[in-house]
Amino acid sequence: MPATSVTPPPAPLSSAPSSPTLLSPAPASPLPSARAVTGPPTAAELLDFARRTAADQALVDSLPLDPEGRTWVRLDGPGGSEAWLIGWPPGTGTGWHDHAESFGAFVTARGSLTEHALSVRLPAGGWKTLELAEGLDRSRRLGPGDGRAFGRDHLHEVLNPSPDTHAVSVHAYYPPLPLIRRFSRTGPVLRLEQVERPEDWQ
Repeated sequence: MPATSVTPPPAPLSSAPSSPTLLSPAPASPLPSARAVTGPPTAAELLDFARRTAADQALVDSLPLDPEGRTWVRLDGPGGSEAWLIGWPPGTGTGWHDHAESFGAFVTARGSLTEHALSVRLPAGGWKTLELAEGLDRSRRLGPGDGRAFGRDHLHEVLNPSPDTHAVSVHAYYPPLPLIRRFSRTGPVLRLEQVERPEDWQ
């Protein structure tokens, strides 16, 4: 069974070095393919939005790519959601993180991404280190057009394993991200390293 330490979590810190570079504000009008969503969107609607947006080649082509670090542009998500178009240079990744109480979806538009995730909901707070039980790890490869939806407290890392090819993806979250918790991992031990808030990435 997972065991936790009694050490309290750290105070919020500044943005992690892996944070992408913001390139431009959100577009003034919805994407041409956007469908009207009345009320809060569902995870399935976020996945549908991400899939249709990833298929918009003109939009994907408009994202400037950096050879050194990830880049991102804010999009108009459905139903008040937070959405991003993200570029991934070869060999880059997010590190382990969660999205607090937000659920979401992402779809690869170009290249290939690999997701490593845990099939368990973690406690929302009150811990700094956690020993994971066996059998919780899940991995998947997401090529162009492939995506997934996820629920609250989903903990994962996403990376572009290619040695020479950029990847581009579309991500959407609802409600808009209140924070992101970042973790390090050594074997089965997960350690909370820092907490990012919207002012760190917007």
